[in-house]
Amino acid sequence: MPIDSSTVPRNRAPRRWPDEPAQGGWYTTAELAAVQEVMAHSRPWRIGWRGAERIRAFEEAFAAKTQTSAAIAFNGGGTALEMLLHALDLKPGDEVISCALNFVGTHLPVIHQGGTLILAEPDPLTLNLDPSDVEHRLTHHTRAIQVTHWNGLAADLRPFLDLAARHPHPVHGPPVVIVDAARACGGTTPAGLPVGAEGWATVFSFETKKLMTTFGQGGMVTTNDPALAERLRRLRTYGMSRHWGTNQQMTKAQAAVGLIQLDRLDEMNRARIAHAHHRTRLLGGTPYLTLPPTLSGGRHLYYRYNLLVPATWAGAGRDALMDVLAEQYGLGSIINDPPTYLSHAYIRAHTQSQACPRAEQLAARLLCPCLHPLISEHEEYEISDAIHQATSHIARTHRPE
Repeated sequence: MPIDSSTVPRNRAPRRWPDEPAQGGWYTTAELAAVQEVMAHSRPWRIGWRGAERIRAFEEAFAAKTQTSAAIAFNGGGTALEMLLHALDLKPGDEVISCALNFVGTHLPVIHQGGTLILAEPDPLTLNLDPSDVEHRLTHHTRAIQVTHWNGLAADLRPFLDLAARHPHPVHGPPVVIVDAARACGGTTPAGLPVGAEGWATVFSFETKKLMTTFGQGGMVTTNDPALAERLRRLRTYGMSRHWGTNQQMTKAQAAVGLIQLDRLDEMNRARIAHAHHRTRLLGGTPYLTLPPTLSGGRHLYYRYNLLVPATWAGAGRDALMDVLAEQYGLGSIINDPPTYLSHAYIRAHTQSQACPRAEQLAARLLCPCLHPLISEHEEYEISDAIHQATSHIARTHRPE
């Protein structure tokens, strides 16, 4: 099976609206003031840039926000996930089940930490991991179920927690549920809990495109397991002179900005949700397009605005629509994300003959036009009209092979 690493149209003509925003939220004078204060405080050579108290304050605020007992800050979401999987002490043959529709950074650490990645199908409506498919893939080798709140739609974790309880590993007990919330920070799960409160541990990313950012990189793990929290603190700080570890600490400047962004997170998420719901109203009734589900209560944060074209347009028709949007209307879009085994050669090599036909079909129909909370209302009308007009154009011209 060939590897297709493309996630954007082949034509890279200038865009009025980019393929995806370079920053997920936005900064204000409050973030600027926080950075200036940190810089002024850190200038003396006797003080410098060490700042455990600021990082601790950010962690405590994040734990309170997510209603967890511990939050552990890292220099990135990817390194946070890597260390979380390291703490699982995977042995050869240990399996980790994860949805095939995912960012490659969710799957690479599983392989690197010695686990066997088991790919599973997405739910056709939410595009999150499908519990019924997971149940068929559970074995006595399963150590973890990795659930991603994909593109901002909070998954219901209760079915996975129940599956884990009913299928214990013969040595380690129930598989742990690891949650990837890189795209759902500040959301609410169907159980009415903050994203981050359920499961063994939840990983967040503060990379530049995420819903809140800390100077372009940063991450956090939340957990209610005190032993795991302590181990993660050792792992990120050279093992604290007792165990193996490395340096994956967040800076105090990142933490200072993170505190401001965390305080503003609900405001930024409300604006994003309002824009997405407005776009859905404008696109309502547009033939041929399946719009993202409209959920209330912060259960869908619309990190990306997912559209699905008809199955008869899959692949070529979808690509043509993306090209028309870009070339004729200046509207960028992205395929966020194709199955990782089709977009990354290393993952493909380590998953061998695994395939998820439903994931492939859905990915071939998927496109995510640019969405950002700071797009003006007038621009939103233009974008929605462009999507409507371009879709009508493809309906007239596309001939399935």
